[in-house]
Amino acid sequence: MDSKEIKQKKSTSKIIKETVKKVSDKTKVKETAKKVTSKSKKEIESTGLEAPKKLKILVTIVERSKSDFYLSALEGFDVNMQTLVYAKGTASKEIAGLVGLNDDNKAMILSIVKEEKIKEILATYEDKYFKTKRGKGVAFTIPISSVIGVMVYKFLLNVNEG
Repeated sequence: MDSKEIKQKKSTSKIIKETVKKVSDKTKVKETAKKVTSKSKKEIESTGLEAPKKLKILVTIVERSKSDFYLSALEGFDVNMQTLVYAKGTASKEIAGLVGLNDDNKAMILSIVKEEKIKEILATYEDKYFKTKRGKGVAFTIPISSVIGVMVYKFLLNVNEG
């Protein structure tokens, strides 16, 4: 063997060793990440950091003139945060007239509510829709996946510390 071949073999051998080391390091990193992740989950479960009560955003769209009526209906359900936004329907007058939506001035009520209260609130809404003259509206919920801060969470739940 001449010196070129010896240098090539040493170079190839060095590259193989470095590659094996990198693969080994990546495997160690993955194993460590798995351990940390499982530890984190166990810590969350043991410390109770997961929210005991789920929250949802309740979106209610009604005629603007009836917004106060629906806001007052929500007061009995421990809703601590409500936002009223005036809106305008986007359907053309002809289509809106066919569907029976003559007034395009709407109010959108955004409320943060406890998940356990949703069915009760929607049943109340349905009752109000039928009892109100020309009572029409849309209501739906959006889940909240996380809230940052214990105080914010307690505020949204309407929990008073005493």
